[in-house]
Amino acid sequence: MSKRTLPAATIVARPGMRTETTPAALERWNPDVQAASDGEADNTISVLDVIGADWYGEGVTAKRVSAALRAIGKRDVVVNINSPGGSFFEGLAIYNALREHPAHVTVKVLGIAASAASVIAMAGDEIQIARSGFLMIHNTWIVASGDRHALRDVADWLEPFDAAAVDIYAARTGMDAKELAKMLDREAWIGGNDAVSKGFADSLLSADAVENRARNSAEGRSTVAAHKLDTLLAQLNVPRSERREIVQALKGGTHDAAATGTQDAAVIAEVSDLLASLKSI
Repeated sequence: MSKRTLPAATIVARPGMRTETTPAALERWNPDVQAASDGEADNTISVLDVIGADWYGEGVTAKRVSAALRAIGKRDVVVNINSPGGSFFEGLAIYNALREHPAHVTVKVLGIAASAASVIAMAGDEIQIARSGFLMIHNTWIVASGDRHALRDVADWLEPFDAAAVDIYAARTGMDAKELAKMLDREAWIGGNDAVSKGFADSLLSADAVENRARNSAEGRSTVAAHKLDTLLAQLNVPRSERREIVQALKGGTHDAAATGTQDAAVIAEVSDLLASLKSI
C-alpha cells in the first residue's frame, strides 16, 4: 500500500509529560541486532535505539530523522528498525516525517519495533519484517503522579493518542478498529509471520538480511540495564535530572581502555543489584 493513504498524526505534547519505554520491551530488545551489511547506503536511516533523546542526548529523534531525510532528498529511503520504543510523541513526529517523504519508503523491522517504534514502522510504502522479529502495540505508556483528580485528567488526555494509534494501525492493516483497540489494551506482541498475515507487514526479510553484530557484549547489556534503571527510577517519581546523574554515575568509567571488561562487568552487577532492590520496593 502507499503511505499516502495513511492518516497524519496530530501531536499535542503536554508540558512536563513524558512517555516511557516499558520494562517488557527493554527486556526483549537486543541492541546488537542490525542489518547485515558492510556499510549502510547513504539513503538508509537507522532506528536502532530508544525513541527520543535519553540521558546522554542520544536516541532517535524527529529532528535527526528529518535532517537525514533532507540530506537524502527526493530519493527512495530504507528505514532499518530495532527499537524498544520510547517517546510516543517523538514517534508520531517521525511517522509524520516519513509519511510526507516524496519518494518510496521501505521499512525493515530487523529485531523489534515496539510501542512508538511500531507506529514509525507503519509509515513505509513497503514493510518487511524478520521472521524472528516482533511488533509490539499497546496503549500510550507514561509515568505520572498526583491525586485522583490529576490522574483522571491524565487518563482523559491520553485517550486521543491511543485513538490515533488505532487509526494508523487500522489504515495500514484494514483490521477492525475495535479489535485493534482490544489488542492495545492487552499489549500485543506480533511475530513476523503473524504481522504479515494481519497486514502489519508486507513480507518477511530473508534470513541473511539480519545479523547479530555484537559491538561489545558487556556494553550492550550495560546499555539495556541503564534504560531499565531509568524507567524504574521514573516510576519512583525521581526527577529526570537526578535519574540522569544516577545512571551516569553507575556507567562512569566503562570506557576506560585499561580495564574496560572489568569495569563494565562491575557496572552491570551494580545496576542489576540496584534494579533488584528497586523492584522489591
